[in-house]
Amino acid sequence: MHAPLPDPSDDPTARRLAQVEQRLARLEAQLGLAPAPVPDAPPALTEVTPAVAPAPEPAGEDLEFQVGQNWFARIGIIVLAIGAGFTLSLPFASLPAAAPSLTGYALAAGFLLLARSWRDSFAPLAGQLRGVAMALLMFSTLRLYFFSPRPVLMNDTALGQAVLVLAVAANLVIAWRRRCPWLMALALFTGCIATLAVGTAGFVLPALVVLALLAVGFSTLGRWPMLWVASVPVIPIVGLCWTLNDPFLGHPFQWVTVPPAAPFFVLAATAILATGPLWRREQTTDENIPNAGALLNCALGFGLFLVLTLLAPVAGFVPSHLAAAGVFLLFAALFRVRLPGEVPPFLYAMTGNLALTVAILRSFPMPAVFVWLSLQSVLVVAAAVWLRSRFIVVANFLIYTMIVLAYAVLADRETGISVGFGIVALASARILHWQKDRLELKTELMRNAYLVGAFIVFPYALYHLVAVRHVGFAWVGLALFYYVMNLIVRSPKFRWMGHATLLLTTVYVLMVGTRQFEPVYCVLSFLVLGTVLLVVSLVFSRLRRPRTPAKP
Repeated sequence: MHAPLPDPSDDPTARRLAQVEQRLARLEAQLGLAPAPVPDAPPALTEVTPAVAPAPEPAGEDLEFQVGQNWFARIGIIVLAIGAGFTLSLPFASLPAAAPSLTGYALAAGFLLLARSWRDSFAPLAGQLRGVAMALLMFSTLRLYFFSPRPVLMNDTALGQAVLVLAVAANLVIAWRRRCPWLMALALFTGCIATLAVGTAGFVLPALVVLALLAVGFSTLGRWPMLWVASVPVIPIVGLCWTLNDPFLGHPFQWVTVPPAAPFFVLAATAILATGPLWRREQTTDENIPNAGALLNCALGFGLFLVLTLLAPVAGFVPSHLAAAGVFLLFAALFRVRLPGEVPPFLYAMTGNLALTVAILRSFPMPAVFVWLSLQSVLVVAAAVWLRSRFIVVANFLIYTMIVLAYAVLADRETGISVGFGIVALASARILHWQKDRLELKTELMRNAYLVGAFIVFPYALYHLVAVRHVGFAWVGLALFYYVMNLIVRSPKFRWMGHATLLLTTVYVLMVGTRQFEPVYCVLSFLVLGTVLLVVSLVFSRLRRPRTPAKP
């Protein structure tokens, strides 16, 4: 039999250790400390207490928390701001004229102080309070000029304009110190409101340039591309509202008197806004931002520029559009070099060509204007090759087609301009053939389109330029010209153009020559056409004959 195990309670050392452990346990309980783990306890004697996870809050309670704490607070702040604005807009005839504005400034300062104290505990609400303070600051400044029969300041004086500029500058400082993009957008918007509040040409036109500089500068320094995209349409809209005599301020809807330099200010603001993506240090792969900005800048910026050139004195119309053409084409080249996308270069290049077209239309009378428009088409093709833009090639062909159709409809008589259209089509086709690798044109679609255009335009021009009885001879000469071009450039497309022209001549001689030609010209037409057809047939038969091997 085994001897019985000794009772631990009989050992004084064990009793002393148990007392020490009890005291330590009471001290840990009083201090709120977790009990230390037993280092070398046997697995059987170690008691593992499973961790109890906190019960997740129900989804309904979480939504209620968001609505009750966040949404109501934000809506409450906005409602208070609107109420304060309506209150400040009241006349208050019994109070001094500056009292409402001073009250608004005090409210704005209070909101800023409250936002400063809440910047750590209630950060989202603090940001909204700053936005409300900025809005109240601008509205209180406007209260000095409007909403009262006794304005404190006049917006056409230097002091009145300086106060508005200071209010906008304060908002810009607040937004930049917080590094907040939506506060910066609000600050720039207050700048637009101040610009319209002044409303004079000497203030509005430079202000558009300054606002464009601020938008590009802050969006670049803060790395806020969406701020730039939002600023691109707003600044031209401000210029358009001023051009329409500020109808939002209660003025009659009419065009204002535009100074001669107004289009150049708008062109400068448009050019500054165009540089937004070019200043970015890191080029993102997202092409939607520069594409959207380029589209809005070209549409709204050039649209406002065109309106101002129509309202400004006529003497500066052509020089301003030539300057615009140079600016937009320059940005097309810059975007092609700096950015990987094809849309911004296409938009800026086509806008520049549109400005050049407008200048040509104003500079030359009918029908000489079509000569210059056709020459512009060749320049556009060359620019498309340099910019490596397939979109410009397609758009230019559509424009070329519209020019030819417009000439055919509007011209009273043919003066030989259609021959120039045909030469332009052949030149464009050759340029595309030489640089097809640069343009990455995998098909011959566009070159064939230009050749088809030349095939149609040349017979049309000769039909109107020569007498009816000489049309057959002229078309035969045109077919021979195509065969000679085939020998020079070694392209089978010109051979087919020659074949098609001879077939067209045959149909013309059979249908028109037998009824309208004099007997002599009818006989000569058949003889010349038949001879040329036989000679061409013999030449092709000779070329197709297999060569006999040389005798040893």
